[in-house]
Amino acid sequence: MTRSPATPLPPPEERRRLREAGSLTQAQIAERVGATRETVRAWESGRTNPRGRKREAYAKLLDSLAEAEVTAPQEEPTSLEEPAPEAEEAAVPLTPAQAFDALYAFCAPALVRQSYLLTGRRELARESVERAFQLAWQRWPEVAVDRDPAGWVRATAYEYALSPWHRFRPRFRHPEPPPADASDRALMDVLLKLPPPYRRTLLLYDGVGLDLPETAAETEASTPAAANRLLHAREAVATRLPALADPAELHRRLAELASTERLRAAKPPTVRTGSERRARFWTRAAIAFTVALIGTTALTVRTAPTHYEPPVAPGAEIQGVPPRVAQGALSEAEAELREKLRGGMTNGPQRLFPLSR
Repeated sequence: MTRSPATPLPPPEERRRLREAGSLTQAQIAERVGATRETVRAWESGRTNPRGRKREAYAKLLDSLAEAEVTAPQEEPTSLEEPAPEAEEAAVPLTPAQAFDALYAFCAPALVRQSYLLTGRRELARESVERAFQLAWQRWPEVAVDRDPAGWVRATAYEYALSPWHRFRPRFRHPEPPPADASDRALMDVLLKLPPPYRRTLLLYDGVGLDLPETAAETEASTPAAANRLLHAREAVATRLPALADPAELHRRLAELASTERLRAAKPPTVRTGSERRARFWTRAAIAFTVALIGTTALTVRTAPTHYEPPVAPGAEIQGVPPRVAQGALSEAEAELREKLRGGMTNGPQRLFPLSR
């Protein structure tokens, strides 16, 4: 059995140009082809390509936009929705701080809610997003040219939020108050009982709306492994909450659960300032450690011996020496000899004694 060739698609830059020329937003394209806005953004950035029926629908839509561009007169595109962030960046050059602030304002609110679904902790969710963006600001030349800066920050925030070391921190040893609604508490309890990789896969696919290859790439797993995790996670949720067996209903409930909590992120300048302060702290710590290492090395060189001193050779065992015998009782012959010597100390010609005058 042979597979039919895939429907040809224009380059990613042309896909985006055709959409903008047709006065369509990414959300409108996603609605027409049955995908999500994040998926359409990935198609236009070239990070992923559609497959199957979505590819055919997307190709037909782009062909119709290309034909309309040829036949219709040139007009200024109009849209009731806000322009996509990437379109604004292409129109007006931004400074690094302005580009970072725009990315933070676009991604941080949603990332805090997603991190809350991962951890069930409001403070840890906010801290995870701030740390991820602080790291992004420190590596901004790398993040700014990434194909998907939002995905880069999201993966970093998820990694920090799911770190097992948080349970050793005093502030996170005790659980936070659960949601007020009973259904929200039940859903959060089911999510937190899933293994972290399963929870992350379920959130990315059914919560964020990534497709399976994108989910597998972000979780650093193969596509079959990601699909297996997703199926097991859905099965666990459906077992505890049968009303959420439908993926569409699960997606809606995840969005509702995240939106009911008052989760706020810090302002972009605060995050940038915190990142710079942290960078200065670690730079000074590295300098102090280097100075201490240099001082220790200099002291070692100063106090080290200047000539070779051979080590003392270990003692050698001497053969043929009789063992030392401890003093014990005298034999009969030795006792007789002792008595004889004691008795002959004052008598007999054998001895000389001084004469008293």
